[in-house]
Amino acid sequence: MDQETALTTVKKYLYTADRHIAHEIYHEDAVLEFPQSGERFDGLENFKHWRAGYPAKVEFELDRLRGRDDLWVAEVRVRYNAGPWGYGVSVLEFSGDKVAHETIYGGEAWEAPQWRARWRAASPGGQAGAERGGPAGETAKADDA
Repeated sequence: MDQETALTTVKKYLYTADRHIAHEIYHEDAVLEFPQSGERFDGLENFKHWRAGYPAKVEFELDRLRGRDDLWVAEVRVRYNAGPWGYGVSVLEFSGDKVAHETIYGGEAWEAPQWRARWRAASPGGQAGAERGGPAGETAKADDA
C-alpha cells in the first residue's frame, strides 16, 4: 500500500463521526489489541458492539503517519468529552486494502523537564514543551475510540 492510500484510509477511520464508515477499514476477522489494558477483540462484530456502547465522545488528530507496504503507524492525539489532549499510537497491519490487525497504545502528555531544554528542538507537530496544549491541525470527531 502506498502512503497516499494509507493516509486516505486512516483519515476515513479517524475523521468520521459515523462509526459504520470507520469500521469499513477492517477485515471481518480483524484483531484489535490494547496492550496497556491487556484487551484483545477478535472480529469486526466485536469492535462494533463495544464501540456502540462507548461512554465518551472521542476526538482525534492525526499528527503523523509513517510506514510502508502493509505496516503503517499513526501517531495521534486523542481526547474524551472535550477533556485534555492525550497521545496515542496505532499500529496498523494491512492485508490488501483493509486492516487485519490494529494495536493501540495511549498515554497522557507530560511536562518536558527544564534541564534538557537547551538541547530540545520543536516537536514534529511544531510544538515544544508547554506549547503543545491543543491540536495543531485538523481535528477528527467520532463517537468511538
